[in-house]
Amino acid sequence: MPEDAPRYGEPGGSTFPLTTAFTFAEHEIDRTLGTVFGVVVRSIGVAKGIGASFKALAGGEVGQFTALVEDTRRHALDRLIENAQLLGAQGLVGVRFDSSDMGNGMTEVVAYGTAVSFRA
Repeated sequence: MPEDAPRYGEPGGSTFPLTTAFTFAEHEIDRTLGTVFGVVVRSIGVAKGIGASFKALAGGEVGQFTALVEDTRRHALDRLIENAQLLGAQGLVGVRFDSSDMGNGMTEVVAYGTAVSFRA
């Protein structure tokens, strides 16, 4: 998927069914296909990082970091969906996020869940 393509939750982005719950009200799960994940590692970059550091000193929301995290989560969801579709999934349940600091200004964001198919 191109970097500038619409992400999940954005106009034109994927509408693949996913939920943090373990069932869908509108679909009956036929079978589980396994755990899938989408991983993204990002860095804010030196120039934006310096600006964000000054903003952090002043207090309040650091918009550069908020935008980076939101975009990274959507990107991780897109990768999660792509991996689920490779298994033939029609939806994802139990979707969660995790993140960790990798040092040197890099952050890893993981979206994971269980790929499922629906009863016809």
